[in-house]
Amino acid sequence: MIDVLSPALTWVSVGAAVWALVLVLLNRPLPIERVDGKAYLALLALIELGLLAQAVLGFIKLAGADHDVPGLSYGGYLLGSLLILPVALYWSLAERTRWGTAVLVVGALVIPVMIVRMGQVWAHG
Repeated sequence: MIDVLSPALTWVSVGAAVWALVLVLLNRPLPIERVDGKAYLALLALIELGLLAQAVLGFIKLAGADHDVPGLSYGGYLLGSLLILPVALYWSLAERTRWGTAVLVVGALVIPVMIVRMGQVWAHG
């Protein structure tokens, strides 16, 4: 795992989940036409770029691993983590209710879970 990137992605994803949870509690969909909505989309893009960097570096580390790592599982988590936020965002934009925004909460909370699981797969093989 990437020692600095993983905790940063975890905390930023939790922050994105809290932000979306506030929108759910206010009964508002993601306001993509307003400045705060565009800032949220920028935050999601930043998380996605971090996940992309983690995937690239993760596959490089996997190729040179000095211990037994289940490559299929580890690679699946690396690639799967890249799909979570785009799918959640698409769903949220397709359903413009508070429940569409709740999908963003769940999607943002899945990222830290996947990062922790990647760390477990890497460490214990």
